[in-house]
Amino acid sequence: MVRTGFAPFVIVALALAACSAQTGQAGEASMDVKTLTGAPPVIIAHRGASGERPEHTLAAYQLAIEQGADYIEPDLVLTKDGVLVARHENEIGETTDVADRPEFAARKTSKIIDGQEYSGWFTEDFTLAELKTLRARERLPELRAANMHYDGRFEVPTFEEVLQLLSAHAEKSGKRIGVYPETKHPSYFKALGLSHDKQLLKLLKKYGYDGKDDPVFIQSFEVGNLQALSEQTGIRLVQLVASEGGPPDQAGRSFASMLTADGLKEIVAYADGIGPSKDLVIGRNAVGLLGKPTGLVEAAHKAGLLVHPWTFRRENHFLPTDFKSGIDPREPGDLAGEVRAFIAAGVDGLFSDNPREAVSAAKR
Repeated sequence: MVRTGFAPFVIVALALAACSAQTGQAGEASMDVKTLTGAPPVIIAHRGASGERPEHTLAAYQLAIEQGADYIEPDLVLTKDGVLVARHENEIGETTDVADRPEFAARKTSKIIDGQEYSGWFTEDFTLAELKTLRARERLPELRAANMHYDGRFEVPTFEEVLQLLSAHAEKSGKRIGVYPETKHPSYFKALGLSHDKQLLKLLKKYGYDGKDDPVFIQSFEVGNLQALSEQTGIRLVQLVASEGGPPDQAGRSFASMLTADGLKEIVAYADGIGPSKDLVIGRNAVGLLGKPTGLVEAAHKAGLLVHPWTFRRENHFLPTDFKSGIDPREPGDLAGEVRAFIAAGVDGLFSDNPREAVSAAKR
């Protein structure tokens, strides 16, 4: 995750010289479908069209729908009164104006969440009514200055408001957009007496997202949460996997061990897919050039699992060296080329902050 203040990076001249050749090769990558089911890969709007609007706002989700995303992704945390709301984290100092609100100054605190200490303001210390007085702001102002024009305009949406947006779109257009919620820190919230599962499943059922044939996935970095959900619903589940560390609810277990043949077989017992960090699918070399596929997609497919890597962003700061447009980290590079390289590797879908470019790259 990029937070306030990023270190400038320097691209060596030799690497830049290689860019045109390698980008051309990636841009011409085969678009033959290599997905698990043979269906075209899906584009998941990561926190909405968060490259163009403040993340996790109804405006970001609406723009993602307009840009052709197959799914929108709300990360879900809970309020003090137990309402599911869309925020990337329960700490909201970076994504709302709470730090500028003197009436909430005394609520700033420090907490240990999944073994790490965080300082700020937390959703579980606010009622929904209080949270609704806050306004969203851009999380990456150094990289996305244009998004700051929308600071202060949008509320923090409830999960039900997100589902209502999707329902209204389906009624108006006849096209159903999928939803891909993530349960954030479910064990932490459960210890506070706040639970994702019951409310999440109830709302999904209310709006018609309650079976394997519906366009819905539930994702989590935790294992126990997904295992419990697998016993309660037929909705497809996705085990998120990071490049480092391990599931927060399983001390001593690494994500790397979950990607072995035996580990993938264990995931199949409770989930339908994995959501790996994209470098686990295709890594980068010492100067940041995109390498060759690692074989994870083939191994996951062999186990019967879908693969939805994250996160694809258009700014140079996030792109492999051979897909950058220059040294300014804020400028857009060749996101389409990167997306095509991963589609050629057989991914079943991918998360992107820029659904317009991702959809276009998928040639649909």
